[in-house]
Amino acid sequence: METLTTHPETTPAAIGNEPFMSADDLAAYSARMRAAKAMKEIEGQDRAGKAREELVKQLAEPVAVTPETIGEITQRLLHKLRIAAEQGQKELLVMRFPNLMCSDKGRAINNGEAGWSETLTGRPRQAYEFWRDRLHPAGYGLKAMVVDWPDGMPGDIGFFLTWKAAQA
Repeated sequence: METLTTHPETTPAAIGNEPFMSADDLAAYSARMRAAKAMKEIEGQDRAGKAREELVKQLAEPVAVTPETIGEITQRLLHKLRIAAEQGQKELLVMRFPNLMCSDKGRAINNGEAGWSETLTGRPRQAYEFWRDRLHPAGYGLKAMVVDWPDGMPGDIGFFLTWKAAQA
């Protein structure tokens, strides 16, 4: 009768110098890792939610409209517009904000309804008025649209300045 000899490096209890996990150990480890990942995601969502609340508070406060602030805004905007035009673009995202800055959470914008601008509040309202009073007469268009859809629901709103390409 032949005797079986086992070699320590091939026993089920060890692979190399590491102890081998049982199926139960592996399942428990996997569950701990999923729980840790879920906790991290929840913490991240909490931080993102708080940052969003702060942003809404900030955007709800109107900017003091002075010749200096109008000059600063105009200079920054012109710089961005020139870069976009040099790249051959015909529109530029100039503002993105939570749909909570609309009295209807962006429904009128999403549906392309006339009078959607009446739903705007805070700084988005000021941005619209800046376009209406200063940029529209200079030939710029404004496109407002929902730019993200968390969980299939309207999220942030984007304002895009538009312009026509030069005729060659």
